[in-house]
Amino acid sequence: MRIDVFTIFPELIDGYAGRSILGRAAEAGLLEVTARDLRAATTDVHRSVDDSPFGGGAGMVLMPEPVFAAVEAVDPPRPLILLDPAGHTFDQAAARDLADLDGFSLLCGRYEGVDERIRTELCDGGLSIGDVVLAGGELAALVVIEAVARLLPGVLGNEASVDEESFTSGLLEYPQYTRPADFRGHLVPEVLRSGDHGRVAAWRRAQSLRRTLERRPDLIERRGGLTEEERTLLEEHGEPSGD
Repeated sequence: MRIDVFTIFPELIDGYAGRSILGRAAEAGLLEVTARDLRAATTDVHRSVDDSPFGGGAGMVLMPEPVFAAVEAVDPPRPLILLDPAGHTFDQAAARDLADLDGFSLLCGRYEGVDERIRTELCDGGLSIGDVVLAGGELAALVVIEAVARLLPGVLGNEASVDEESFTSGLLEYPQYTRPADFRGHLVPEVLRSGDHGRVAAWRRAQSLRRTLERRPDLIERRGGLTEEERTLLEEHGEPSGD
């Protein structure tokens, strides 16, 4: 997969994309992340990419000329997505949609935002990682890249990890434990030490449901509520079903 990222801080993208999961995916030829410097397309001595907004107001706005020029110079993979507070909320479903593509591009906003013509005439859509304000889109771009890369075949050492992670089934992930079994008197649940894979699977499913009901009931509502099978499973494990 090829991902181009347009930014005024390409070193931020390169530094992270060259490490850990993303770095290994690149070395294996599974992922190509290229940071494109928006300032490379400027023509003035100051390499300006921003200007004050028409109508007045605080802050600066990314100008259309250097952004259009940077994109047109490299003909990046489409869609070109603007990291934008007004974009669609990025979630696991959106990550899966992007993972089905051969590639895509991301545009990192800065300052007070981008000239509206960039949004309407150049970009194919927008994504937001949540209702928070950041200085720019670089951190959001890295969130998108990593979430998508984890879904690409061969990127993770254990492919089953993808199917068991939070949000994959519309639920939060169950609690995880490792050695020692007894840490300062706090014990790992007996079922996880039993060796009974059927019991372990049922316990994990019940815990996933319980945790989601407690912390993200909106996810349960989005699924249309609990099924009768799920209610029974919770009761069997002594967990409330929310009624």
